[in-house]
Amino acid sequence: TADMTSASAVEDLSNAVAEVAIDVDEELKLLLSVGEECQTENELRELLLLHKQKSDTSKFRLYDGFEPSGRMHIAQGVFKARNVNKCTRAGGVFVFWVADWFALMNDKMGGDLEKIQIVGQYLMEVWKAAGMILKQQEQEVVVFLWASEEITKHATKYWPQMIDIARRFNITRVKKCCQIMGRLEGGLTAAQILYPLMQCTDVFFLNANICQLGVDQRKVNMLAREYCGFVKQRTRPPIILSHHMLYGLKEGQAKMSKSDADSAIFMEDSSEEVRRKIMAAYCPTTTPPVVVQEKEPQDEQQEQDAGKSSLQLIKDELKNPCLDYVKNIILNDDPTAKTTFTAAGITYNKFEDVKDAFLTGLMSEVELKEGLINELNALLEPVRYHFTHNEHAKELLSQVQQFKKEAATTTDSSSSEFRRLDLVSFKVIPANCAVVFVPFPTATPTLQLAMDTIAQIFQAASQQVLPIVLFLSDWSAMVQNACAAEEKVIQSFYDVFICCIKSLLLSSNTNAISMEKNVIIVRQSEAILKDPSNYWISVINVGRHFMLDEVMGEKMKDSDAVGRVIARLMRVADVLALNPSAVYFPAVINGNNDDAFVEKTLIEKYLSLPSVLKSFEKESAPLLVNVLPFSPLVLQQERELEAHVTENDEYYLMDDPKVHGKSKMKKAFCQPGNVDFCPAISILSAFQYHLKFSVKNESENASSSNCAITIHRSLENGGDVEYTTPAELVADFSDGSMHPGDLKGAAANLMVSVLEQLSESIKNDPEANKGAKALKAFEKKKQKSKK
Repeated sequence: TADMTSASAVEDLSNAVAEVAIDVDEELKLLLSVGEECQTENELRELLLLHKQKSDTSKFRLYDGFEPSGRMHIAQGVFKARNVNKCTRAGGVFVFWVADWFALMNDKMGGDLEKIQIVGQYLMEVWKAAGMILKQQEQEVVVFLWASEEITKHATKYWPQMIDIARRFNITRVKKCCQIMGRLEGGLTAAQILYPLMQCTDVFFLNANICQLGVDQRKVNMLAREYCGFVKQRTRPPIILSHHMLYGLKEGQAKMSKSDADSAIFMEDSSEEVRRKIMAAYCPTTTPPVVVQEKEPQDEQQEQDAGKSSLQLIKDELKNPCLDYVKNIILNDDPTAKTTFTAAGITYNKFEDVKDAFLTGLMSEVELKEGLINELNALLEPVRYHFTHNEHAKELLSQVQQFKKEAATTTDSSSSEFRRLDLVSFKVIPANCAVVFVPFPTATPTLQLAMDTIAQIFQAASQQVLPIVLFLSDWSAMVQNACAAEEKVIQSFYDVFICCIKSLLLSSNTNAISMEKNVIIVRQSEAILKDPSNYWISVINVGRHFMLDEVMGEKMKDSDAVGRVIARLMRVADVLALNPSAVYFPAVINGNNDDAFVEKTLIEKYLSLPSVLKSFEKESAPLLVNVLPFSPLVLQQERELEAHVTENDEYYLMDDPKVHGKSKMKKAFCQPGNVDFCPAISILSAFQYHLKFSVKNESENASSSNCAITIHRSLENGGDVEYTTPAELVADFSDGSMHPGDLKGAAANLMVSVLEQLSESIKNDPEANKGAKALKAFEKKKQKSKK
């Protein structure tokens, strides 16, 4: 009996599996009929099986996006509606990403979000009338999500995701995705680099299992699959199901164009317009001869070809748009529906039969076109009826038509609202402050970084530009992969850095600045989240103004991470948000610090635009000041290392123990008479002359009195000597009056005092103390991974 029960259970299980397999095969066939390409078919089958095993009601998610622009051609209307119906019949929920926010960025409808959203509602009505099934058994199977609402509501999820994607890829890889804007790699604006990254973000933000877009979007969809490989996500990489791109009606048009009314049939076209366009359409019976043309300049060639080479995945040398309409709009290759095409009194069930009849002369061009006109008008008639008899639809259509008339009479695009994050209005900062950008985080923060920042603070104070904002660019750091974009490590750097800046300023005998009274610390991520939409719109608008090459500058290469481009755009947007009276930058020395040079140039150009000045009610851009460091604090001559690459004996670190004050100075370069590179002089000059650091123990080799440098020596070596300026010390060392041993001894004791104070400050600051340990642990882990 037990054996019989077991056999029965096995038989029941086998029958259930067989039923699932049959269902999955049918669903798979239905989904594959949607696309010219599927990446990959095996993954799609696994997805269907997985959801069948969960429950009969478990739904997978597909997504496509559209930007409300006022017109919908027949491929976006009828073709898309049929494909969506196939996807939902196969067990999916189709998510439409209504890219109203992107339309706003692109100045559609005069940059009026309310108008853009009305256009979006109109397009939804078109889909309903075209036969798109929105519900099955009272369950929504088509969902419309508005980008403006979703991104703003979930900004803490969306933008960090975009930043993480950006840090993973180089410029070359992202350039290859730029055909989604109709261009290849030549002549790109910087914003066109940002769009693919955002579209890739959409895939994960919407939790899409399947990207069901046109083949023109396949490269950016493949970027999403590659990203999954980088992050080793537990979720499956998105499946790419790319649908066919219909040809334009004119010769040589690889796809339809909303800007060319005669390139396509539009959903609002009258029967007369349909007839006129189809009768005039390109309709060859033979493959056109290959015309050998003279080579065009590369950038011109790229502009004209703009992604055409990969718009069609299935070889079609004829490229007849009328046959293309018959195949994809009328017959539509739907395995669950019996569609027909009638021409010259003959009804066809298969596209191949229609094509053969036309190419062999059994069907004339006129007969083909007359049949197509009749079929198209039959498909469009329900849409026309809906917008004539449904009051809501009629009102939407009237509004959209009015928008078009207004757009036709408006030629001034500069009237659109200037958008930015305004930190003054949010009372984060007062008006007309000065700004100093804290350096990007590193696991080994040097005293050079701290002293360079203090030099900028002192410069602002000397010019009476107060208060001073210390800006912590944490999201920009993440997008540039600083500290492997680990949020806790980046925070640890800032905790240590700010602690040390406060400590050094407190130790200074100058009364130039007070951290409590004169300095405001602003964290970029917190600032952005005050108004993320306007901030990122400003980033994109900056990118639209500048060509990519200009943002990259002379030194950035295509092999560099694309995050560097994004960070530079963000730096301009940060300044727009702060609206300062002055911005202080580290000076570029010997070609180093290219980022600061390019960022300063971009800020100067953008904030000098008449539209920007008008919005700020200013006559000129803010003061942009290059600040030289007090002194270079590197301890060794340049080796085969790039500037600021830290070795244990190359720089003093902020969290060095005080014993390193002597040990590192003992190893420091100090050639007798060499004043071109003398770390000991540089350190004494920076800390005692410029910072006026108060040395606790003045009984050692050196002490400070105001800004003078005193070096204690034995009577045999000439006795104590005091220098009121660094130049005097340089002169004595140059002519041999000052021995290297005495000089290094003074500098060593000074650094013992500096490091002892910083160590004590870090120890007494819980966050800085924890941060210093976290930085050391991160650096140890990084070094271990290199072995």
